[in-house]
Amino acid sequence: MSSRTAARVAVLMGGPSAERTVSLSSGRECAAALRVAGYEVHEIDAGPDLSDRLRALAPDVAFNALHGRWGEDGCVQGILEWLRIPYTHSGVLASALAMDKQRTKDVYRAARLPVVDSVIVSRDAVEHGHVLPPPYVVKPNNEGSSVGVYIVQPGSNAPRLAPTMPAMVMVEAYAPGREMSVSVMGDRALGVTDILTDGWYDFDAKYKPGGSRHQLPANIPTQIEAACLDYALRAHVALGCRGLSRTDIRWDEARGLDGLILLETNTQPGMTPTSLSPEQAAHLGITFPDLCDWIVKDASCDR
Repeated sequence: MSSRTAARVAVLMGGPSAERTVSLSSGRECAAALRVAGYEVHEIDAGPDLSDRLRALAPDVAFNALHGRWGEDGCVQGILEWLRIPYTHSGVLASALAMDKQRTKDVYRAARLPVVDSVIVSRDAVEHGHVLPPPYVVKPNNEGSSVGVYIVQPGSNAPRLAPTMPAMVMVEAYAPGREMSVSVMGDRALGVTDILTDGWYDFDAKYKPGGSRHQLPANIPTQIEAACLDYALRAHVALGCRGLSRTDIRWDEARGLDGLILLETNTQPGMTPTSLSPEQAAHLGITFPDLCDWIVKDASCDR
């Protein structure tokens, strides 16, 4: 599919999830890049009338720049399949699997990829007492961008969770070490970024200017770099991802290769000015408009 045959692109952005603000930023950046690449671009803030707006516009491709629930969990993908509008990134099943952190771990384990232990429990159980020995992490099972993450240290009381946390949450053994990330573009792992922060890699560290520093390529041993690239590509394939994905990894360097742990795979990585995937593509000489153009050309139904 070329820009001539897919001239009209609907960029889906915003939406109702906890990551709405990030999605709006991603969407604007991608829309601008696609215009540079020669497409006729229409920006759509996804709401309850999304299917009606898509029918009226009849785009050649839907560029999915949504993040979080509804846009990244298979729901919008199902609408696009029903309307038979070719769309970007992963399909219904891969999106649903990757958005569910516990089921993602089940897929990782089946593919012999390293993970830490975790359980799904009620928020009441978390607040009543320690479900796992500290240190551990409490987070929603189906949100991204470090939304609602609590780190419980040894000696701490059981956490009091915010009212916005869901009734059931994931409690996960804390994986110490360096925060790293690998993007996959089609069948190619792009590189390893070492994410440097002064504290936890939380929402602000991810999206506020200066919140984190990205070292690319990561200053790590060749064996660790190769393993990270291999693990991310295997995760992409095992989950059935399409287009662009990004897998987040922790590395406890004191344990060498055994210190690598996969945290999650993002089927719709951030595409903001501080996002990791565009940086990794640029490091390989792929400009942001070229990356967005490739994503559009990769679009299809039945993903």
